[in-house]
Amino acid sequence: QVQLVESGGGSVQAGGSLRLSCAASGRTFSTYAMGWFRQAPGKEREFVAGISRSGDLTYYTDSVKGRFTISRDNAKSTVYLQMNSLKSEDTAVYYCAAKRGAYSDSPTYNYWGQGTEVTVSS
Repeated sequence: QVQLVESGGGSVQAGGSLRLSCAASGRTFSTYAMGWFRQAPGKEREFVAGISRSGDLTYYTDSVKGRFTISRDNAKSTVYLQMNSLKSEDTAVYYCAAKRGAYSDSPTYNYWGQGTEVTVSS
C-alpha cells in the first residue's frame, strides 16, 4: 500500500507560480512511476506530467510544456510539480498518483492522493 498526500495548492494570480508536493508513505517509492493529473469543474481528469522511477525521464501534456516541471526525490519519497506562468485554465484540483512499472498518461495508476486545489485568477 502507498498513501499519497499532496500539498502546496492555493490561489494565485495569472503569471504567478506554485509548487505542489506529494509525499508518499512506505519504503518502495522508487519502484513507482509518478504522475500529476488535474480535474477542472465539469471536466474529466487529465494527465499533466509524469516521471519515471529513477527520475531520468519526464513527460508533459502540451499545454504545460515549458511552464511546469515535475521532479522527484526518492530519498524523501516525494514528487514535486513546479508550476510557473500560471494561467486561469490551470485552475483545477491536482492529484498525484503512483503506478507500478512504467509511467502512463492515462489514469491507470495504482494509488491516488486526495487532491489539492489550485485557483488561478486573471
